[in-house]
Amino acid sequence: MRIIKDDLTGVEIRALLETHFASMLASSPAESCHFLDFDGLNAPDVTFWSIWDGEALAGCGALKEHTREHGEVKSMRTHADHLRKGTGAAMLRHIISQARQRGYVRLSLETGSSDAFAPARALYEAYGFEYCPPFCDYVEDPFSRFMTLAI
Repeated sequence: MRIIKDDLTGVEIRALLETHFASMLASSPAESCHFLDFDGLNAPDVTFWSIWDGEALAGCGALKEHTREHGEVKSMRTHADHLRKGTGAAMLRHIISQARQRGYVRLSLETGSSDAFAPARALYEAYGFEYCPPFCDYVEDPFSRFMTLAI
């Protein structure tokens, strides 16, 4: 698998992100969905990557900088054809590595609380993320779980 910085213009990545957006909205009320749209993913404080298995898009992920010491994992998504093949883990390792290279001391994330998000929470737990209170502008929400990793 290869990970590339992505400009979000490709048909495949746009389709995967549209699926991601729809899935988030199907799993949680709109006011509890905190995904970045295309403009948000293209913001100067966000770096977005796609992960490829040969010529096939396998997934994506992003890193948002909140401060010079704190980043946030955003838009982690594995293509349905690549589930349980290590795609999410590879992207998460890449994001953690990038956060370390940038000198962050903390990497946080928000994910859903429903069973649909259990695999994502298990992945984050496996990489040492711990549950925490809301960070930055987030607030307590029964549809959200907040996690953080000291790096």
